[in-house]
Amino acid sequence: MNYQIELRHFIYFLAVAEELHYRKAAERLFISQPGVSTQIKQMEGILQTQLFIRDKKKVRLTPAGEFLKGEVEFILNHLEQTKKQLKLIGEGHLGEIRIGFLGSAMQNVIPNLLLDLKENFPFIHTSLEELSNRAQIPAILSDKLDLGFVRLSRVPKGLKLKPVFEDTFSLVLPKDHPLDMKGFKNIGQVATDDFILFSQDYSPQYYDTVLSICEDAGFTPNVSHKSVHAQTVFKLVENKLGIAIVPTALQYGFQMKVKFIELEQIEQRAVLSMVWKEDNRNPALKNCMDLLLKL
Repeated sequence: MNYQIELRHFIYFLAVAEELHYRKAAERLFISQPGVSTQIKQMEGILQTQLFIRDKKKVRLTPAGEFLKGEVEFILNHLEQTKKQLKLIGEGHLGEIRIGFLGSAMQNVIPNLLLDLKENFPFIHTSLEELSNRAQIPAILSDKLDLGFVRLSRVPKGLKLKPVFEDTFSLVLPKDHPLDMKGFKNIGQVATDDFILFSQDYSPQYYDTVLSICEDAGFTPNVSHKSVHAQTVFKLVENKLGIAIVPTALQYGFQMKVKFIELEQIEQRAVLSMVWKEDNRNPALKNCMDLLLKL
């Protein structure tokens, strides 16, 4: 009997590829374990390619299976998004734009974009998700996000990067720290303080930039704590567990016992860029990007 690849084959394959366990995949799919095995064997026969290596102890993906896993994730996600977009368009809307962002983008760029979209394209829906630089990139590549806001100097092939906002950095100190704006001369005055930084995994470019700011002043900072949230960084500073250097825009929207000294004289800048996939087919994305370039 001749079989053809059907959507169910992809769904069963992805369940096994993610679980690497036939019984767990079967439970997830609410079908029998032999049923899953039969579908995978059928799929391998149609493709004439082995997708899994099975033994008594474990299940592993073959190189071909690893490749197919990434492609199937993209296909199923794109199919789900297509269904969602069709429903919105059928209801008279222009579709949806899925946006990933770093927390600092919420201080100015994101609110301005949302207001402009509402005014110029009221029938475009938006969904927002705060994610690290590293989490946004694979999400855009796999078509789970349409647009991201990151602090990166380069992105993988197939993606486009465009700066949309340049900010200064500011020193964050406890409210009663002896150093103030009047007495501030350079960052070397806090060389012996402990520093609280955003995690290197969350934003490697930010981490490296802060280190370069300190190194230009002749010292390497003692990093006592790391976080992925500005509120946590400020709370640690407020409790005198260290000081921080953050993009200046982050000082707005938080009511804590900290003070900011803008580092206007240094050459380093906090550059926020938008990133998107060159072959993104979401028709609403161009409208969004046109507005961003006017901000």
